[in-house]
Amino acid sequence: MKYFYYLLFALLLCGCQETKKEKISRLVNEWENKEILFPKNSFFTIFAKDTIAFDTVDCDYKVFTYIDSTGCTSCKLQLLKWKGVIAKFDSLTHNNTAFLFYFHPKSAKEIAYILKRDNFNYPVCIDDADSINKLNQFSDEMMFQTFLLDKENKVLAIGNPVHNPKIEKLYLKLAMGESYTDKPILSQTKISVDKEMINLGTFDWQKKQQVAFTIRNEGDQLLVINGVTTSCGCVSTEYNHEPVQKGKNLKIQVSYKADHAEHFDKTITIYCNVPSSPVKLRIKGDARK
Repeated sequence: MKYFYYLLFALLLCGCQETKKEKISRLVNEWENKEILFPKNSFFTIFAKDTIAFDTVDCDYKVFTYIDSTGCTSCKLQLLKWKGVIAKFDSLTHNNTAFLFYFHPKSAKEIAYILKRDNFNYPVCIDDADSINKLNQFSDEMMFQTFLLDKENKVLAIGNPVHNPKIEKLYLKLAMGESYTDKPILSQTKISVDKEMINLGTFDWQKKQQVAFTIRNEGDQLLVINGVTTSCGCVSTEYNHEPVQKGKNLKIQVSYKADHAEHFDKTITIYCNVPSSPVKLRIKGDARK
């Protein structure tokens, strides 16, 4: 399927080691056109509390995502970004795309808190028994735990649209019935970054922290930011979306708000028209009581 080649190209842009690229290629081929199996008794709730009827039979496409119990749950969920993706799909595909969220949490209480905190009132399935993973044996790679499915639950594409704007573009094009190509449209330019990592030091975990990275367009072409993603929902960004002229600077404002006291090391990923894209920046520090 030609879309899987575009998908593979988008995923390989992450600049990983050769062994990692080989693994990505193998997983893409493994899931191509595979049917996702769903448990017969899946209960969907709002805010992990109120059970509701949830039927996707009228939708031609489904975006399915599975969240396992490993690592930082809030980082994986990125619910505020999912709300934006859902709104965009509802508008552009005329409610013809359903979103299926299956969570296998290490703490049901934590999931309920995050859903309420982010006011995520979309139906989700709290799969305590990890039934859907037992049926399908998903990869432990987070980027291979989200899929675009057709009406028969066959996999059309793989990848997480909230972590990669190229994946979001691919999903949206397919759900709109349009052809997809990933041919470069913009000329490449060069950039410099004032710092690749900022250490916020030690601070009260209840106080929001704000820093800024400065990116300078060192090339002869316009610098265009296609998207900025973060590794955790506790990190948000703001920036001017206008193209950056030659010799001019762009500030990426980064905010961090801890959910609890922790040592953190978070990544900000910038997709833009430079050969090294995506560009990865980091913030770290100690949020203490």
